[in-house]
Amino acid sequence: MFLDRFCRTDFASYEEFYENYSVTYPENFNYGYDVTDVLAAEQPEKTALVWCNDLGDELKVTFSEVKRQSDKYCNALRALGVGAGDVIMVMLKRRYEFWYFALASHKIGAVIIPATHMLKAKDIVYRAAAANVKMILSVCEDGVCAEIAKAKEKLGGELILAALGAREGFHNWRELAEQADETWQRQAIDSNKPMLAYFTSGTTGMPKIVAHDFYYPLGHITTAKFWHRLDADDLHLTVADTGWAKCAWGKIYGQWMCEAALFVYDYDTRFHPLDFLKLVDRYGVTSFCAPPTIYRFFIKEDLTQYSLKSLRKCTIAGEPLNPEVYEQWLAATGLKLREGFGQTEGPVMVGTTVWDEPRPGSMGRPIAGIRCDVYDSRGNLCEPGEEGELCVPVEDYPKKRPLGLFMGFLGEPERVHSVVYGGLYHTGDTAWRDEDGYIWFKGRNDDIIKSSGYRIGPFEVESALLEHPAVKESAVTGVPDPVRGLSVKATIILAQGYSPSEALKKELQEHVKRVTAPYKYPRLIEFVDELPKTISGKIRRVEIRQKDEDRVE
Repeated sequence: MFLDRFCRTDFASYEEFYENYSVTYPENFNYGYDVTDVLAAEQPEKTALVWCNDLGDELKVTFSEVKRQSDKYCNALRALGVGAGDVIMVMLKRRYEFWYFALASHKIGAVIIPATHMLKAKDIVYRAAAANVKMILSVCEDGVCAEIAKAKEKLGGELILAALGAREGFHNWRELAEQADETWQRQAIDSNKPMLAYFTSGTTGMPKIVAHDFYYPLGHITTAKFWHRLDADDLHLTVADTGWAKCAWGKIYGQWMCEAALFVYDYDTRFHPLDFLKLVDRYGVTSFCAPPTIYRFFIKEDLTQYSLKSLRKCTIAGEPLNPEVYEQWLAATGLKLREGFGQTEGPVMVGTTVWDEPRPGSMGRPIAGIRCDVYDSRGNLCEPGEEGELCVPVEDYPKKRPLGLFMGFLGEPERVHSVVYGGLYHTGDTAWRDEDGYIWFKGRNDDIIKSSGYRIGPFEVESALLEHPAVKESAVTGVPDPVRGLSVKATIILAQGYSPSEALKKELQEHVKRVTAPYKYPRLIEFVDELPKTISGKIRRVEIRQKDEDRVE
């Protein structure tokens, strides 16, 4: 088994796994060379990727083809003057080119920043400037390319633009890659440098850039092998756009190290839950991972229409799991949902592993290697039943840290001290542990809104609202939603001369959709005369949330 060269997988119990799990790897590990190129040499005809879209197109890719294409991409990048240390932002939805491009960026030593295609010019300008982006590669679509072009006008400089097709002002990436040489020799890369970065939403400022080094993929062995429980004969589907960190969790690193094939459904139309169920049957998907929102959609359908006979493993993450969803899915399919917890800053930290019996509502137990657990305010492990914060022990951060845990914030090294102190990485999530070691999520320490799997920072939405002349002040919070987990709500004080109305609510919603990513728009708007604040003038979002939760009850 390919994984044998990195770690043991034959543990007899959770306890043995937790105490004895370790990973062996070369000093200058590079996923492109040491994983996918090796798999291409040893199993050239093994399926790596099964891709289809909502237009009826489909593609089956072997590991040898993954190597060939990624090598061509390396040469195409070199032709554009992109090399080690350069930062590339990619907005590729679920296009199969993402996998070739990600591996090529790793091989040449560049830093790849996956991003959602829903970003607007304002979002792109901030991200490109903050990360010193040298190149942007996107899908070849009018709306996406138009926003990128607007951003370049504001940024100026020598920003390289490329798209998956012909577009004025953009290099035609498909043409460049097709014409590129497919011969590429291994490059010497410093694996301690940044390899991958994600912008992640915050509550008190613009998004920060979470950076991972070249050893990061090794942290996802536990994600794929011991939480997803993947083997070489699996076809795994994680429901995530490539612009989100969940893609790194479930659509590339750990899965290929387990020799499993990836299934990717590339849809441009609105999400239809029935499509996924049909595809599971049609392609024989064996492993499925999605946020609770997707399963909530599923259980509202007539599941007797689908055999789902190939499906053997189901996992869930992104939001707390409602026990009712667990029970209904189990009753309908006979499959137990195995919950997991983690963040953009790391791999799976808590999970229901192969040895654990799922407990509906619990995230599972601490994962070996990263050893996340519940700590009190003094940095001591909490007793069973005692609420505390989920934290990861770190010895000499960032030099000594668990595999997969982030290396810091790109461009803001001092910012890391807000989350790493007292020998711990603080996740900002509150939880408690039961007598058997299972961890139960309670809530966020901050105000991040998790809606339908998206992480939404109030500050970004509030900033967008303040650009409208009708808004004097606003507070953005999450309101319990039976389908989305949380819905975005804006509590607004209007500027002089404006009056509350349904028409104005609609206008403000459309305004937010125009100036920032549409998924962030407030589905609920309440007009008020004043906002609850602390003595120092900070908005007390917690008070707004409490009032809304009381109304729901």
